[in-house]
Amino acid sequence: MSRTAVVTGIGVTAPNGLGTEAYWAATLAGRSGIGRISRFDPTGYPVRLAGEVRDFDAGTHVPSRLIPQTDNWTHLGLTAAAWALDDAGADPAAFPEYEMAVVTASSSGGTEFGQREIERLWTKGPSWVGAYQSIAWFYAATTGQISIRHGMRGPCGVVCSEQAGALDAAGQARALVQQGTRLVVTGGTDASLCPYGLTAQLSKGTLSGGDDPGRAYRPFDADAGGYVPGEGGAMLIVEDAADARARRAPKVYGVIAGQAATFDPRPGSGREPGLRRAIELALADAGVAPADVDVVFADAAGVPDADRAEAAAISAVFGPGGVPVTAPKTMTGRLYAGGAALDLACALLALRDQVIPPTVGVARLAPGCDLDLVRDVPREARLRTALVVARGYGGFNAAAVVTAAG
Repeated sequence: MSRTAVVTGIGVTAPNGLGTEAYWAATLAGRSGIGRISRFDPTGYPVRLAGEVRDFDAGTHVPSRLIPQTDNWTHLGLTAAAWALDDAGADPAAFPEYEMAVVTASSSGGTEFGQREIERLWTKGPSWVGAYQSIAWFYAATTGQISIRHGMRGPCGVVCSEQAGALDAAGQARALVQQGTRLVVTGGTDASLCPYGLTAQLSKGTLSGGDDPGRAYRPFDADAGGYVPGEGGAMLIVEDAADARARRAPKVYGVIAGQAATFDPRPGSGREPGLRRAIELALADAGVAPADVDVVFADAAGVPDADRAEAAAISAVFGPGGVPVTAPKTMTGRLYAGGAALDLACALLALRDQVIPPTVGVARLAPGCDLDLVRDVPREARLRTALVVARGYGGFNAAAVVTAAG
């Protein structure tokens, strides 16, 4: 447990920026990547906006043999992982292959691949069994492809806790580093912007039907009406601080200081949701008090009941308006398995540059949302400790604490 898990590389593929610095510049400028869906004609659907990763050419970043075998989810993940390794100055060939690991999150990804297989059912006649086997295999594709591409034969895994998954994966990455693993690729991406994928998302009843990209997704707002779906995410390189120094890593973004996960009680039980407990456990794991936290990156569901529940959890721990809160995902949409990974990357960049990125589109806080929400423009601040929270569909909660390096 004396080993300290630090983040030495970040790779981002986001709707408002390809590459870490492009994403960060767009986020600080308040530039949104949300717009009308262009992958297919969304006219007949109740949701027509999404955060698409535009101008992404898989052929430039992904080996050609993999492109027909996978879909946009894995293409984005492979690209983000390669960028993160480059950012960390880490050549996988220089590490023992069994001392490198990959732990990523998975959620709704693979639906584009699944749609292709189902379409083939009608055109070429493969069996239903073959189609479903292909879809089931695909849920582990990103982790497996990263591992194969870079020769990483250490512990590898996939965490399936929807939007909370990337924080759970980061917690596992930290544990692996503490146990002696030299380097871990962690994070998550997602991509489900196809008719099959959008239809599956509609079943939750939490998507925004708004047509104004600037107002469709406005968490904690009095007029919140759901969230906008998106694609993309981030990959992080995690290693021990001493190992990073020994190999002269170009930079250290910060420390993964604490992480925790909880599960909500049965609906109708009358018991409190598990988010507050996840926050408290993560703070305890990191050895920090609520007063030590300088900013919270919110889950920000954009659904009134969920927003009030999250605001209540944050206020219970920090006091009403007791800590700056932000939700830069209002510029990307909710990215499912990629969402918390992108928030984690954003928190580390905020610590690096001592600035809190804004939440856009929120005009008037809803009753019960007593938050110091950073809106519209960045806020310069002295930042040493950031908390990232996330909730996954079905009752998953996760929280992670990152602290500045040094």
